[in-house]
Amino acid sequence: MQYHEIGKTGMKVSSLSFGASSLGGVFHDLKEKEGIQAVFTAVESGMNFIDVSPYYGHYKAETVLGKALKDLPRNRYYLSTKVGRYGKDGVNLWDYSAKRATESVYESMERLNIDFIDLINVHDVEFADLNQVVNETLPALVELREKGVVGHVGITDLQLENLKWVIDHSPSGTIESVLSFCHYCLCDDKLADFLDYFESKEIGVINASPLSMGLLSERGVPVWHPAPQPLVEACRKAMEHCKAKNYPIEKLAMQFSVSNPRIATTLFSTTNPENVKKNIAFIEEPIDWELVQEVQEIIGEQKRVSWANS
Repeated sequence: MQYHEIGKTGMKVSSLSFGASSLGGVFHDLKEKEGIQAVFTAVESGMNFIDVSPYYGHYKAETVLGKALKDLPRNRYYLSTKVGRYGKDGVNLWDYSAKRATESVYESMERLNIDFIDLINVHDVEFADLNQVVNETLPALVELREKGVVGHVGITDLQLENLKWVIDHSPSGTIESVLSFCHYCLCDDKLADFLDYFESKEIGVINASPLSMGLLSERGVPVWHPAPQPLVEACRKAMEHCKAKNYPIEKLAMQFSVSNPRIATTLFSTTNPENVKKNIAFIEEPIDWELVQEVQEIIGEQKRVSWANS
């Protein structure tokens, strides 16, 4: 396992890290126990960064993760969670006010069974008034950072341009990290275009969804996936090409997403401990760059085609 610092935070994190979003889909006791074991397996295997949000499963993911964290030494992991995006009774809710952001931090700590959050993020800023994020949400989180309630402050979004806008309009040092998803994977490497900019601001970069929310998998694209059909079809052809070479596209995708040392870490999510072990084994093997080129040629004009967040 390789370790990289997130910007200038001092947090040296594993190149592959644990995204706890899948814990929010657990509604069966046995699966919940399996999810908790997946967290233990990740930490025991050297993955020292865990990311979650009150939005995932509408508080369920934080609750399940909290059951795992109460049995893990606090010095074994860095914890990241978020404010701004929530949900109740299956309905999405957004509130980027300073008051709600502050309340949310303390609520998350209670659910997670911890008394300190290493990294607090404004979640999916594209759903917010960006001026409110700059003038209200972020100052509230900076105040908590100054009080020692949280260690560092970041922002997340699907649209990279929004991340840049918020950074450009915030005082230097406010934002210490960005989390981008589906933009550094086999079918979309747009994040690479922004690395110089983030580094010039001394901001660390966190990547997420190396399988592009299931586009790059043998299991097939989930029915809810928002990708346009031509991209879905291109990724299916790429998957079949890898399968014919006895090289699972999931393996190539994982290897590609952790291959750039300028990206501190890549998040993936699972409730299966065996998947944790499998993905770690994938990234410990050398990547087949010739196959990467073949896959990206198959994806062709669909490379960097994205979609609206939802």
